[in-house]
Amino acid sequence: MDEEQTATLRKIFQMFDQAKTGFVECTKFVNILNTLGQTFDEDELNERILEFDANKEGKVNFDNFCSIVMPFLEEDEDEAMHEELKEAFRLYDKEGNGYITTGTLREILKELDNKLTEDDLDGIIDEIDEDGSGTVDFDEFMEMMTG
Repeated sequence: MDEEQTATLRKIFQMFDQAKTGFVECTKFVNILNTLGQTFDEDELNERILEFDANKEGKVNFDNFCSIVMPFLEEDEDEAMHEELKEAFRLYDKEGNGYITTGTLREILKELDNKLTEDDLDGIIDEIDEDGSGTVDFDEFMEMMTG
């Protein structure tokens, strides 16, 4: 979890800990995730709450709050990123062939990081295009962008 996520979660925690007790009621998790616009499985949520409210106090501190909420947030981020990458891939796969050429990939990489040298680019392309086909399919592209 990075600092930005921690800060955001702390704000949310404080919003739901109006009495400033240092705890959030477990009954508020459904509202919290709905407020964040997250889709979630209520059974899965209840299991996580039980796991982190082992003493069944009905409330959790900030660390446990993060442990309960984070998995639900990350899934959506990954999905959103997956969609964005798919969209980017589609933009470059103009003919809709399901792959882009390594030449196109080189241009994308240069746009993403203008500090890359030709040698860097060759190395990256060799690593991604393991079979030397001169093309990169979506899975290879995804692996490179997320790996």
